[in-house]
Amino acid sequence: MAARPSLLHPRPAGGTDPVRHPEAMGSPQRTKRGWILLLLTLVVPGGAQVVAGNRGLGRAALRVTLTVWVLAVVALVLLVVRRELLVQVLANTWVQLAGIVVLAALALGWLVLWIDTFRLLRLRLVAPGMKPLLAFSTVLLLVATSGVLGYGSYAVNAGRNALNEIFAPGPAIEPVAGRYNFLLMGGDAGEGRIGLRPDSIHVASVNARTGSTILFSIPRNFQNARFTADSPLWQAYPQGFNCGDECIINALYVDVMANHQDLYPGAEDPGAEAMMDAAGGILGLEIQSYAMVDMGGFSQLIDSMGGVTVTSGGWTTYRGTRPDGEWGNAWWGPGTYDFDGEQALAFARSRHFSTDYSRIRRQQCIQSAMLAQFNPQTLVTRFQGILDAGEQIVETSLPGQQLGTFVSLATKGQSQGMGRLTIGPPDFEGEDGRFTTYPDFDEIHSRVNGMLAEDGTPQAAGPADPAPLLFVNATAGFLSASSPAASEGPTADSNDPDDWPAPPTQRDGSEITEEYLMHLEDTGQSGLLEDAATTNHLCVAG
Repeated sequence: MAARPSLLHPRPAGGTDPVRHPEAMGSPQRTKRGWILLLLTLVVPGGAQVVAGNRGLGRAALRVTLTVWVLAVVALVLLVVRRELLVQVLANTWVQLAGIVVLAALALGWLVLWIDTFRLLRLRLVAPGMKPLLAFSTVLLLVATSGVLGYGSYAVNAGRNALNEIFAPGPAIEPVAGRYNFLLMGGDAGEGRIGLRPDSIHVASVNARTGSTILFSIPRNFQNARFTADSPLWQAYPQGFNCGDECIINALYVDVMANHQDLYPGAEDPGAEAMMDAAGGILGLEIQSYAMVDMGGFSQLIDSMGGVTVTSGGWTTYRGTRPDGEWGNAWWGPGTYDFDGEQALAFARSRHFSTDYSRIRRQQCIQSAMLAQFNPQTLVTRFQGILDAGEQIVETSLPGQQLGTFVSLATKGQSQGMGRLTIGPPDFEGEDGRFTTYPDFDEIHSRVNGMLAEDGTPQAAGPADPAPLLFVNATAGFLSASSPAASEGPTADSNDPDDWPAPPTQRDGSEITEEYLMHLEDTGQSGLLEDAATTNHLCVAG
């Protein structure tokens, strides 16, 4: 029995191919032919030209289509088996430049194919009621393919330009003792940069092999800071930054910018270089780079990531609507919250009725939540928003050529959680429950080195150099190795909310409410408000 002819392989009639010359077809077949040509151009660009148009153009387009499919399969395989390599490749600025050109070329090429396919439809030959539908579908598919690719080229170009503006053009940095150590400073940036005081000071120490991250937090009121052994700051401060209450650590940036820029000739930001020397001396680490972040940009970054989820173990105040409807001090109680950027920033920065040390723990918690949420899906689906937020970084010395390396490490470390150590309560405490004015740097370095050793990179923290510290009174209440904070390990609080102590109660034993806290504030009972907030340092991501 002879085979029945199909639409795309019809039985020749007088040597004429009806797919290429649809005049001999009936109106239903012409309409069906039009829809198939559109489908071919959508799924197999070039297919419509091969069967019904310019075969040379179609074959060239098919070769490009096959190449794109192969690259897509390779990318999919890498996403499954080596996603960190894929992210590293895509973050390379030269790969991004190639991507800009390729996406633009694909958009233009697909546009040509759609125009040619529209010509091949022969709308005058299809059923009258289908003409506007085929025309509208062609335009819609053109926008959904060529338009999206064109916008993708624009977005990648905008992202590449933003990355080049944010990150430094300098040489790559090498890990020290198997780690990258970055100083992260947050503040409210404005026109008067010389007056900027870092509001939060953290050092992120990243395992160069596994991406595991430990966050060391330095209180902004840390006193008698020492510096790295080779720091030029020893010329200005032979005994460390020790001029009393005026010399808390976050004042160092301002002091160097105002009085000692000559100590860092050629540095783009002498204040930031000085802060790296101080953080390195405090922790016994070599700090390789820094980033200064505007708090507004921090909030925008969280919004671009879709917010963060945290569980809090205490009462934390923020500026908002009180239970009576008035604007003032409102409270978040113990529980789990999905914060947007503004809320997360308020939660991290709150210190009313609380302490700087509790605030540091909440900052660490928010940063842990951000790390837990950082993944390729977030990076891809929210790429433009993340880049826009990244432009709020005041400055950084991170080399742009290593962006892929750092993003890759972040994706590796995303599932490992984050280690935390605060150079102050509750991890370090003096006899009165507060951190001593005269820190024991040997003890600090020992604790830091112990955490790094547990992470597989021992001896990364250097020993204390006692020579510049002879002035320190050895009886000034140093933290001893036998103190409770030292014996409880790297952190004094559990990351399991089930192990947390119960939050404070009212004097009669009943649960604290927002109305009760409002009453305490209105009646000036600040001591009870401080008691209510004593557990607000307890926080965990998720």
